[in-house]
Amino acid sequence: MQVPAAPGVACVTTMSTLVLYVAAALAEIAGCFSVWAWWRLDKSALWLLPGVASLVLFAWLLSLSDADYAGRAYAAYGGVYIVTSLGWLWLVEQRLPDRWDLIGAAICLAGAGIILLAPRGG
Repeated sequence: MQVPAAPGVACVTTMSTLVLYVAAALAEIAGCFSVWAWWRLDKSALWLLPGVASLVLFAWLLSLSDADYAGRAYAAYGGVYIVTSLGWLWLVEQRLPDRWDLIGAAICLAGAGIILLAPRGG
């Protein structure tokens, strides 16, 4: 499935959109984690510099979404963000998601898929 993208951006496939959302989620999580590390883990304030850059990257990546409206792009992205956050929990923070995390993430990802892929009339 190919859909028109933002002006100046080539058409993107649904798979490309998923990759874009995962990249945006990683950038957002990394940016927010830098604040978490500084505030909650007592890391240096220098952690905030790459965090700000990461959050700017997140916003730019999400703006490349092929959704016809920003709110719809953000809503569909939310499910991908939740699943990616649980991956971060597991890989970076070394905590396995429990079954409730996984069930909740599956529900959110299904909702994101419905929002992103639903047939819409003109």
